[in-house]
Amino acid sequence: MASKELKAALEAAHAAAGVINAFYRHQPRVRTKPDQSPVTEADERAEEVIRAALQRHFPGYGFYGEETGRHAMGAESIWLVDPIDGTKSFVRELPFFSTQIALLRAGELVLGVSNASAYGELAWAEKGSGAFLNEQPVRASRVSELKEAFVSTGNMKSLARGRLWERFGALVRGVGRVRGYGDFLHYHLLMRGALDVVIESDVNILDIAALSVLVREAGGTFTDLDGAPVGMQTTSVLAANAALHPQVLAALKR
Repeated sequence: MASKELKAALEAAHAAAGVINAFYRHQPRVRTKPDQSPVTEADERAEEVIRAALQRHFPGYGFYGEETGRHAMGAESIWLVDPIDGTKSFVRELPFFSTQIALLRAGELVLGVSNASAYGELAWAEKGSGAFLNEQPVRASRVSELKEAFVSTGNMKSLARGRLWERFGALVRGVGRVRGYGDFLHYHLLMRGALDVVIESDVNILDIAALSVLVREAGGTFTDLDGAPVGMQTTSVLAANAALHPQVLAALKR
């Protein structure tokens, strides 16, 4: 049975979808933020709707949003929100973007919602309750050999400049297939067993907080590329089914 927090997060995600879909493919105004990432009126309005919905139900919770920043971060429970994860895709009229809502409680990510309204996928998970995609329970794959693994990559620029690039190349030569689905999509594919490994760099916690809960509750493992747990300072991802994660981590550390 869904908790009150999950019901509120789903309500907020659906409300945001109404805002986002009204702007999608209607050439919303785009400006560039100081970090050189794009933001549109859809991002800003969707976050306002999400924050209002969550605060209506849980006024004492903290809130960290991609567009409005940090509020009441000393609270035990904090919402982490990216109203449109994949704004560049949104602007280019590609359906590979989603609304991400996660709940951090006492330093642990315990809830995640990923609503890809234009793509037609809604995923959610809560600690200890499994993962669901379009209302169906899903599980990560059981592929156990790298030579059979399907791997998806994202945001490879910083990896290409770093110490792991050569090891990544060696890893790629030994897997079954490599694609770059990116954004929410390769995590949705991973949680339902269509992919086996996701490797990313150049991320922040708002990009991956909800998705990390989805993968974990689907039976997968989600860390950074050094094997460290996901936290507020995480900037890379190694997500995989339980059998392959230690193998990929070992290959990248050789």
